[in-house]
Amino acid sequence: MFCSQCGAENPEEAKFCSKCGAVLAVSPTLTEGAAKPEAESSTGLSANVAGLLCYVAGWITGIVFIVLEKKSIFVKFHAWQSIMTFGVLTAAHLILSTILRAIAFATFSPGLAVFAGVLGTIIWIMMAILWIILVIQAGTGKMWKVPWAGNWAEKQISK
Repeated sequence: MFCSQCGAENPEEAKFCSKCGAVLAVSPTLTEGAAKPEAESSTGLSANVAGLLCYVAGWITGIVFIVLEKKSIFVKFHAWQSIMTFGVLTAAHLILSTILRAIAFATFSPGLAVFAGVLGTIIWIMMAILWIILVIQAGTGKMWKVPWAGNWAEKQISK
């Protein structure tokens, strides 16, 4: 749990911030599989629909909803998680593919070119499966966290 005043990380059971002493508000919407999100976002859409839309075009729609959304923690969480998850995965995929294909071209290695293509396809399939899971989870009102991106998203919305 992060302090809304100073941003310090505190144990989940803490009632006061260990750094600044502020009262820590318990937010049930920040836990995995929590109760239903807010009924409506500041975009006029239901929070579930807005959360789902954060993933539609990956990190791009995440950025759109970070700019548009002003009140729903649920939507902000999914927007930040979309940006981190698909931004990092897209960058990693592009960098890895470019490096492997450049090496294959420079060494005239058709085997490496095939490997790069297969690896790129596997990464793309894994991203598509993760995308489907995240769309379903957001659409059903759950704040399901991708292990490395979800924690980062929570930190961003608590700022």
